[in-house]
Amino acid sequence: MFYKDDRLALFIDGSNLYAAAKALGFDIDYKLLRQEFMRRGKLLRAFYYTALLENDDYSPIRPLVDWLHYNGFTMVTKPAKEYTDSQGRRKVKGNMDIELTVDAMELAPRVDHIVLFSGDGDFRPLVESLQRQGVRVSVVSTIRSQPPMIADELRRQADNFIELDELREVIGRPPREPREQRFEREEVSAGN
Repeated sequence: MFYKDDRLALFIDGSNLYAAAKALGFDIDYKLLRQEFMRRGKLLRAFYYTALLENDDYSPIRPLVDWLHYNGFTMVTKPAKEYTDSQGRRKVKGNMDIELTVDAMELAPRVDHIVLFSGDGDFRPLVESLQRQGVRVSVVSTIRSQPPMIADELRRQADNFIELDELREVIGRPPREPREQRFEREEVSAGN
């Protein structure tokens, strides 16, 4: 439930939204996403949260981060922590929950409606607090993936649950092939 005079803010948990869209088999077109929510109300801010590996020569997310930064999104990033688990596997940790929560709490007095793009159940207390401050909260995620990408307690707490799969036609595009597969396909077709 959106009203044209709503002051809106988007809070996008980048890794969570990416995982949900990937599980549904499509990529997000962030230009279309921003346009869709500008149409639904007065969009004050669109925040995008992600952790970045700083020691990699090329981070696959860097072009997206740069594009979002130049196209009206407020980027919130921090260095990801790299570690080796007990089985010797390389792991990356980059939780942005605290940053997102602090920003949402600070902006709450200036907005009517917050749209949270995440299924992380850790955000349930945030949603509850925002509601106590008079802010309506919509959560965008999916129950159509196996397993569902949204925690049941978050979905129940939200004023409105928006199924990501139902936004596919409005904000989606076909998934891009990984760079290696594209090159392999081009090499095969060039060789014929």
